[in-house]
Amino acid sequence: MGPLVDPVPEFEEVSPAVDVAPVRHRRHRPHPIAAIRHMGGGIAAVSVKELRGRMRGRRAFVILTFYLFLLAGFAWMMDLLAEASASASAVNMGGRPNPNASADIGQTIFAGLLMLETLQVVFLAPAATAGAISLEREKQTLGLLVTTPISSLAIVLGKLLSALTYVFLLIAASIPLTAIVFVFGGVGPEDVVRGYIVLFVAALGLGAFGLCCSSLVKRTQAATAISIFGVLTITVGSLFLLFFWGILARDDSGRGSGPINGRAPEIIAYVNPFLAQMDVLCGAEGVGGDWCGVLSFLVPGVNAGALPTDPGLNPVPLPAPAFPGNGKGQVVGDPVLGVAPAGDVTAFGVVHDSFWPRSVVTWLILTVLFVLISIQFVSPTRRWHIHRRRTRSPSPEAV
Repeated sequence: MGPLVDPVPEFEEVSPAVDVAPVRHRRHRPHPIAAIRHMGGGIAAVSVKELRGRMRGRRAFVILTFYLFLLAGFAWMMDLLAEASASASAVNMGGRPNPNASADIGQTIFAGLLMLETLQVVFLAPAATAGAISLEREKQTLGLLVTTPISSLAIVLGKLLSALTYVFLLIAASIPLTAIVFVFGGVGPEDVVRGYIVLFVAALGLGAFGLCCSSLVKRTQAATAISIFGVLTITVGSLFLLFFWGILARDDSGRGSGPINGRAPEIIAYVNPFLAQMDVLCGAEGVGGDWCGVLSFLVPGVNAGALPTDPGLNPVPLPAPAFPGNGKGQVVGDPVLGVAPAGDVTAFGVVHDSFWPRSVVTWLILTVLFVLISIQFVSPTRRWHIHRRRTRSPSPEAV
């Protein structure tokens, strides 16, 4: 037998002991400027895609042309009615012409155009956005749109801006036609600016309302019906409620001791763009105007068109003007203005521009609220939840 040979032991390779710390994946937070650029790019992508579909073809431009013809014809009719009214008033005054006839004609045309454009905005803005999200659900493309890198906020804002661009175009196209009132007078450039601020903000708010309705339901018909019913409630319903409240809050003498005490909440009037335009028209027509009286009746707390000497307002005393004397120790005043008592002259003017800014701010707040609600229902995986603190039961060892 041969010599016994011990088998060679097999040695295992032992790696040196190295302390390996667990790898923690930190969430990358993009730079705020980069995040804004990314969101802006998403909004632009969605807006351009929607605008190409809306503005392609002749239909959009044909509708714009007919819209301007409609406004021009309506302005011409208002001009004829205002001239006929001025002629009738001159006949009643014994043939003496009214020196303010031209200004009255300009104010009448401005009021007619402004109310007609407000009516157009009230119905076109929510109708343009009522199918923005629901159509994506019907075509089964909303899921694909959500899976893209575009954020839900960019999707909602892109849909909103693209749908309202055509409405904004209609409003902007009417500005040269509205400028005709400057030929007649009675309306200043600041009045036109106020009126169009209300138009643009109301279009933005009502468009956001239509987009919110579109995100809540799955069918475009249902979203359109809900938006139309909501618009009627906001406009006609609020006017009826304010009028009904004002009638019941007054007795036969008009002092305000009817079956309902107090005035209606002003928040009901803030959401009505027609009442905001009444305040703009009240500032254009001055003291004793019809629009001031209607707004003062519907919203008593505004005091639109009221003189500073009315109760509840603070009159501003001014020094008495120096009227010439007649040599007998008596003060002779102007035959129209009368004699002003010394030291008791009050600033003469109209309290206006106190209502439409509140309405504008209210609609901006509602726009943000409607956009946030739309974001929640566009992306179901990113909905906000209210986390409640859970009380832990004590362990047996602690007991």
